[in-house]
Amino acid sequence: MNRRHASDFPPELLRLLDKYVHGQIDRRDFLSHATRFAARGVTAAALLESLAPNYAWAQQVPPDDARLKIERATVESPKGHGTISGLLCRPAAEPEKLPAVLVIHENRGLNPYIEDVARRLGLAGYLAFAPDALTSLGGYPGNDDEGRTLQAKLAPDKITEDFIAAAQWLDVHPDSSGKVGVVGFCFGGALSATLAIRLPDAIDAAVPFYGRQPAAEDVPKIKAPLLIHNGSLDERILAGAPAFEEALKAAGVTYTAHVYEGAHHGFHNDTTPRYDEAAATLAWERTLAFFDEHLK
Repeated sequence: MNRRHASDFPPELLRLLDKYVHGQIDRRDFLSHATRFAARGVTAAALLESLAPNYAWAQQVPPDDARLKIERATVESPKGHGTISGLLCRPAAEPEKLPAVLVIHENRGLNPYIEDVARRLGLAGYLAFAPDALTSLGGYPGNDDEGRTLQAKLAPDKITEDFIAAAQWLDVHPDSSGKVGVVGFCFGGALSATLAIRLPDAIDAAVPFYGRQPAAEDVPKIKAPLLIHNGSLDERILAGAPAFEEALKAAGVTYTAHVYEGAHHGFHNDTTPRYDEAAATLAWERTLAFFDEHLK
């Protein structure tokens, strides 16, 4: 399949997709409303398929890259779902302790795109751990639609506890320097801010990508600096941005917020048409520089 771009689709269809992938409408509702965008010979189901992830587009770092040491790790999570497993990556030639980064996926489990993000961080000199919230249900099932369905079955509070356990595990890991950052996307972006609130003495830097903002009354608990990435066309997330920034300013939290012009929600995910190469590249360069400043 040739790569498709957001500009290939009507903006109203992309807003409809956003509602679908975030559980505001189901597949039947999406297909019903998408019918009006279907051209001759193209069904609503075919439109949805063209908007779905293509993981062949995402692989920047091969799973067998010799520059990395890659393994699966399992963390005990007694307050969550019992355990949480994920991908642990580090540079193969780094004997010394490394700063650590927890990578939090979207609302669909640990898919190949997020695994690749963890490998990218490993090559950048970090001990990167990308856990799978779907561990207790057998792990990421192989496609995002099923992954979203499975994740919706889990108790949100227990998912949060699983990722708290993962962050605490990274903090004391024998290969960790004790400096821990967190980066997350969509669901993971929201959870990145939550971990900065819940673990102020463990999280040293947090990078939410287009995540729902936390309650204003919780913001003063944050000690870590934040780097916030949003797309200018992401109306749903941007609606909460001004109040969040006011709360951060009032609490004296160090933060930088970037809004990428013309970028949609999910612009960093290079497996879908909403990917914006320029915005994603710049946001990732800023993320690595931010982690280098605060963790290394």
